[in-house]
Amino acid sequence: MSRTLNIRRAGPSMTVQDMGRAGYMSFGLSQGGAADKHALYEGAALLAQDPALAAIEMAGMGGEFEADADLHIALTGAPMRAKIDGVAVAWNASHPLPKGARLSIEAADAGVYGYLHVGGGIDTPERLGARSVHLAAGLGAAITTGDTLAIGAEDGALASNMCLPCDARFDGGLVRLVPSLQTSFFAKDDLDRFEAMTFQRDARGNRMGVRILPEGAGFHSDAGLSVLSEVIVPGDVQITGDGTPFVLLSECQTTGGYPRIGSVLPADLPRVAQARPGAALRFCFVTLEDAVAIDARMRAHLEGLRGAVRPLVRDPADIRDLLSYQLISGVTAGRDPERH
Repeated sequence: MSRTLNIRRAGPSMTVQDMGRAGYMSFGLSQGGAADKHALYEGAALLAQDPALAAIEMAGMGGEFEADADLHIALTGAPMRAKIDGVAVAWNASHPLPKGARLSIEAADAGVYGYLHVGGGIDTPERLGARSVHLAAGLGAAITTGDTLAIGAEDGALASNMCLPCDARFDGGLVRLVPSLQTSFFAKDDLDRFEAMTFQRDARGNRMGVRILPEGAGFHSDAGLSVLSEVIVPGDVQITGDGTPFVLLSECQTTGGYPRIGSVLPADLPRVAQARPGAALRFCFVTLEDAVAIDARMRAHLEGLRGAVRPLVRDPADIRDLLSYQLISGVTAGRDPERH
């Protein structure tokens, strides 16, 4: 039996996202996928399902949703205020969403991109091997009010009322990067200043990339004027014509001619994507050897998230069927069958 999720109200820039589509860079198509892929792993851990399943990405603001069948959901990424039928529910946690219940998700309290996961994943049609909407390439479209999204079949017994510790990637902070092919185009004094400086995330930015404003003068390289257009990837930090850094994200173009001062590690790219306008960011170069070790630790952390899931401690005031729970051994609601 098919299941659907009805979109009663859609916030701006709400899309279906998964891990993206690899293998098309030579055709001019970047991988795309969720701006914060760590959030997909967290949702999968909370529901005990595959992180490759598609979820709904919400940029800054959520929406209102209604299921036509009993569902399991999880909420991850940028913390947003959420309620089910008017009752507040925890973020970075999984919950049952009964048939006909209304899930409302409001503005983000921190970060930018929040994620709504459902048991079985969002089952929209695949395009070039993925369900991710890639707006820059014209693959798919944003979710709008009135849309109905198909949901895949659940695989086994999914988890509900589980939670994960909240990650600290939503308020800016330190971002590690490795040198690029053009790092040597910049003078050592400029590289030292780049590491010592505190930047602010500009209001201008989207899924293609974000502009990072320096405290003082920008960064320039005469050698950078000779750079030919070449392959670029998410994480590359381009120095634009006015000397301002621009960090590329999941929907970036595949070629570019601006010199790259460095490339952000995949482990820290969600921190850049989740930085709100005005958030402070600092950059630190690491060696390639250190970057490989950091990447290995990140992958081990993401793959081990299921082991970090814990039961969600619920507020008794929010439990409508409280008396049906066995709160103390031997004490129940008093509706047990008569014993002889």
